[in-house]
Amino acid sequence: MGVQQGGKKIKIPLNSSDKLYREIRDLNFGVVGQVLRQKATTMKQDYTEVTTTNQTVSELKDFVKKLNSLPEMTRHTNLAQHLSNFTTKPTFLGRLSIEQTLVEGQSYDICFEYIEEMIHKQEPFLSVLRLLVLFSITNGGLPKKHFDYLRRELLHSYGFEHMATLINLEKAGLVKKQESKSNWLAIKRGLNLVMEDVDDANPSDIAYVFSGYAPLSIRLVQHALRGGWRSIEEIVRLLPGPHSEHKQDVIIERTALEAQQNSHVIDNGVTDGRRLLVLVVFIGGVTFAEISALRFLSAQEGMTYDLIVGTTKIINGSTMLETLVDNVP
Repeated sequence: MGVQQGGKKIKIPLNSSDKLYREIRDLNFGVVGQVLRQKATTMKQDYTEVTTTNQTVSELKDFVKKLNSLPEMTRHTNLAQHLSNFTTKPTFLGRLSIEQTLVEGQSYDICFEYIEEMIHKQEPFLSVLRLLVLFSITNGGLPKKHFDYLRRELLHSYGFEHMATLINLEKAGLVKKQESKSNWLAIKRGLNLVMEDVDDANPSDIAYVFSGYAPLSIRLVQHALRGGWRSIEEIVRLLPGPHSEHKQDVIIERTALEAQQNSHVIDNGVTDGRRLLVLVVFIGGVTFAEISALRFLSAQEGMTYDLIVGTTKIINGSTMLETLVDNVP
């Protein structure tokens, strides 16, 4: 993250060494400001107590420790304030609302007209493509009439140099003509991808990361950890691409002392008190939201696995599409 200090930009790493960042990095974006306000209020109350009452040395020491986190607090408060300038804009909120409508697989006409209007207003090209891709995926492609119309309008609004980009999107299967009925509604219901009344501040499901939408990739991981994909085999078959499931025998070596103590091994092969390591690999890239969802899973009570994420790249919707945009010199 780059910040201004004394008129110069300096880079500050955002990682686990920053205790406050470690605490807020997996929160829903709409909750971060609330959490920071609560911490600031608590710090202010502590300061009032120190200045108005007699404190023991131990209490003063604890307060000084809290003061050490003040630079982190200031940094993240400034960052949250900067981000709120974008997340409170009508354009952002409108796009968020239409994204939720798209993943619900409802209101085709409303979604079509919204994207059409974005094109005519010449809103950022990548923002339009992100919604167009989501629109195509959740509908199993677009009817030929709408497919041809939206492509033509895109080229008229943004230039014919983007023809190669549209061809790339079609080759990748991200924006295509509808050839059969969409499977999205069956997938959504079968994997419980869209949840109502999600409490972003006190979540009970991974759907909190997208304010009610559970990342499909992490829902698959969740089912795999619970006993495999056999229970959702029919749903998995509806997903694009091949799939396979192979069980690996887990061998846990025990010391002589453990053997003497008749250490008990539970059904999933984990010795009492131990958690197996599971490597979750994403080829092509993974988003921070998906990583947050995996952390949420790993922290749940009764979870017997520690999850490690391996990926070729950290991505988001825009950076993924940038790899398909043909930049004409």
